[in-house]
Amino acid sequence: MENNSGGMGSGEEGKSLEELEFERFTECFLAESGCMDEVLGGLRSFRDMGESSSTVQRVRAVKLNWATGGEPSSSSAVALERENLDHDTHNKRPKVHSFSLDWDCQFASASSDFLERGYNINQGSLKDESHCPSPILAEGEPENLIVSSSGRDNSDGCNTPQMDDMGVRMDLTDDLLHMVFSFLNHINLCQAAKVCRQWRTASAHEDFWRILNFENRSITVLQFEDMCRRYLKATQLNITGTPAIHLLAMKAISSLRNLEVLILGKGQLGETIFQELTGCHKLKNLIVNDAALGNGIQEITIYHDQLRNLQIVKCRVLRISVRCPQLQTLSLKRSSMAHVALNCPLLQDLDVASCHKLSDAAIRSAAISCQLLESLDVSNCSCVSDETLREIALTCANLHVLNASYCQNISLESVRLPMLTVLKLHSCEGITSASMAAISYSYMLEVLELDNCSLLTSVSLDLPRLRNIRLVHCRKFIELNLRSVMLSSIKVSNCPSLQRISLTSNSLQKLILQKQESLTTLALKCQSLREVDLTDCESLTNSICEVFSEGGGCPMLRSLTLDNCESLTVVSFNITTLVNLSLAGCRALSSLKLSCPNLENVSLDGCDHLELASFCPVGLHSLNLGICPKLNSLHIEAARMVLLELKGCGVLSEASINCPLLTSLDASFCSQLRDDCLSATTTSCPLIESLILMSCPLVGPEGLSSLRRLPHLTSLDLSYTFLMDLQPVFDSCVQLKVLKLQACKYLSDSSLEPLYKNGALPSLCELDLSYGTLCQSAIEKLLACCIQLTHVSLNGCVNMHDLNWGSELGQLAIDIELSAEHPNRLLQNLNCVGCANIKKVIIPSAARCLHLSSLNLSLSANLKEVDLACLNLCFLNLSNCCSLEILKLDCPKLTSLFLQSCNISEDAVEVAIEQCHMLETLDVRFCPKIHPASMGRFRAACPSLKRLFSSLATM
Repeated sequence: MENNSGGMGSGEEGKSLEELEFERFTECFLAESGCMDEVLGGLRSFRDMGESSSTVQRVRAVKLNWATGGEPSSSSAVALERENLDHDTHNKRPKVHSFSLDWDCQFASASSDFLERGYNINQGSLKDESHCPSPILAEGEPENLIVSSSGRDNSDGCNTPQMDDMGVRMDLTDDLLHMVFSFLNHINLCQAAKVCRQWRTASAHEDFWRILNFENRSITVLQFEDMCRRYLKATQLNITGTPAIHLLAMKAISSLRNLEVLILGKGQLGETIFQELTGCHKLKNLIVNDAALGNGIQEITIYHDQLRNLQIVKCRVLRISVRCPQLQTLSLKRSSMAHVALNCPLLQDLDVASCHKLSDAAIRSAAISCQLLESLDVSNCSCVSDETLREIALTCANLHVLNASYCQNISLESVRLPMLTVLKLHSCEGITSASMAAISYSYMLEVLELDNCSLLTSVSLDLPRLRNIRLVHCRKFIELNLRSVMLSSIKVSNCPSLQRISLTSNSLQKLILQKQESLTTLALKCQSLREVDLTDCESLTNSICEVFSEGGGCPMLRSLTLDNCESLTVVSFNITTLVNLSLAGCRALSSLKLSCPNLENVSLDGCDHLELASFCPVGLHSLNLGICPKLNSLHIEAARMVLLELKGCGVLSEASINCPLLTSLDASFCSQLRDDCLSATTTSCPLIESLILMSCPLVGPEGLSSLRRLPHLTSLDLSYTFLMDLQPVFDSCVQLKVLKLQACKYLSDSSLEPLYKNGALPSLCELDLSYGTLCQSAIEKLLACCIQLTHVSLNGCVNMHDLNWGSELGQLAIDIELSAEHPNRLLQNLNCVGCANIKKVIIPSAARCLHLSSLNLSLSANLKEVDLACLNLCFLNLSNCCSLEILKLDCPKLTSLFLQSCNISEDAVEVAIEQCHMLETLDVRFCPKIHPASMGRFRAACPSLKRLFSSLATM
């Protein structure tokens, strides 16, 4: 391939010694950084794409509009320009602008010389992108631009593009490279320099090297000098953790006169560094971390006219003097100096936190020398006294922020800070209730933090601007009284002695007071309060209800949580705005009255002693009271309720339910529910579709007759009742589709005659007679004549001996059906689980069970013969039919066959499944006559098998 400035180098034999050395160095450097493979792959792919683009360049016309106003050369480009002019100019993106119309080739060549040698650059993104132009295509122009370039001069490695019809010489490729490279960090720029000479030149542009980060890098003094010589316009430098940091810092100060940010640390820094700082006239920020300053016995003086921010953090120094007339922020945090002298008339922020060797007098002298001070941090300076704070307050009239946390000697009783807005007093043992009088003079205070003030017993403040207050782990704290119109955040936690809280605020919207075990009194006047959480406040009494009811001071309350408030016994709320209420775990609660028309959610989990409940009116959509086993009186007025569960309310004897939209009512195991209550409910809830009265023994004919008021009733469960006559059901529920009569052992054999003789319940689809006492004849007639049934359950019917639809009786029924309007049975699912006396199941094709898809005969211990001819049967369960010997299947769509623990032979199973061409699952586990080694026979007999389960192996 031809070696030109825009292509790849020809190979190692054509490279100079410096280029080979640089490539080896950058490979080692990138491998150390862990990103070599990723960068190499991406850049080489981009390079290969560039090599193959020459053909595309000949056929694709691309237009770029430059700031010079030159005209495009090709006719197609002109046409495209005219088309673009028709677009709305307001919707166009900016045109591409060149940052340089004539790129200096000598500069490009000189810059590439630096990258050819290679240096250790810390991985990091270019933060200051203001120096890097970001060309953007005009709307409508193609995004995949392939710019034709020709006439390149390869002799000096500099591109000299020729553009037709333009008098200005420029290389579009270099401009685009500059745009792309502006997104690369220093490591990727070094790797890009290996691609070709043009990329090496582009990556060396000074715009990409204004921020130099060598933190924790092994860079030599010689390399650093070369860096400083190449990039004199660098504005930010970090040499923390580098070897010979003193020498590097001196070189940077003397060479990089445009530095604005200098970061040093982790080493020995001599006094001369700070003496030479005045040479960096543009320096605004100086940061020194974890360093030893000077020789340990001398004073370090920092003087600079333009310095704005100075941080001497965690440094070892005996004395320090700062004379910076423009300095605004000074941090000496965690440094070990014993003396500090400040001459910074404009200083606004002073941080001497954790300067343990600074005396009280030294801190006082430093602070009062800065009369414009606005923020002072003296946290962890245990020697600070009230006298010092008092003098600072008198001298620094603009002091707004004070952090005196962990200062054990202060009480603030004699200190007045009228302009203070933020006060932090964490773990100040001298802060007591008497200190609050002094704090109350800070009428501008917005933030107050009193965490871990162990001697504080009460807080009573009236501060109009207070927004945020914290009281955490105050062991002796008993009472909180706050008045603040602006209060918006309050955090009180782990105050085990807190008993009384009084809050007045127009801005507070959320109040969380969890686990305040001693809290007994809560007074709130919070016009904007919307959410309150009092979880685990075990001592709260019934009087809390008055706080949150109408006129209680919280007119906007929407959510209230009183979980595990075990002292609550009688709860009554009358509030129109309440939407969510949780009383979970209130085990002593016996009476609940809610008059909250907008209440949508209520939780009563664990309220197992609730006896009386009234919800009149509420906006609930659903309610579950089955978790209240002692409930005996219930009143509900809910215009939007559709679901009500009373399952397990065994002593409920009085229930008034007025829910006009109710569609589902579950009263299972409500053993005291009577006919009059059921009758009243059907009158007030006419839209009920599903009614469950399982184990309601007191419901009789009168209650069942009232079901005629429910024209939409489609599902009725009367299981485990003492019903003897179903005629009221047949007369009242003509639209019934599901009827469950499990274990109704008092029903006679003639109870179901209206179903198969008189055509009662013509819409009935599902019938459950499990564990009943109906005779064999009644069951056979029901199955023979009620051909509209789709789901039938006969589980545990002890009087059922055979299911033989090939008998004379069955044939008679079939003959009757053949003359009917719908001769085919609609039966889809038949369950006869645990029918101990059934011995034979025969369903021939003449039975016309064309829709039967599932048959479950499991646990029928005496079942010996099964003969089925069901074209659509998919699921057959004969598990635990230990007497099964004969199995005949003509079920071409059968997919699952379960024969667990059946005493059937291998031959019988093999013959049975031969005609089941869609069988996928066969389970013969625990079948004593079937050996796992014979599974191959079953697969041969039924090739469609996918899952074959045996007792010793799964195939």
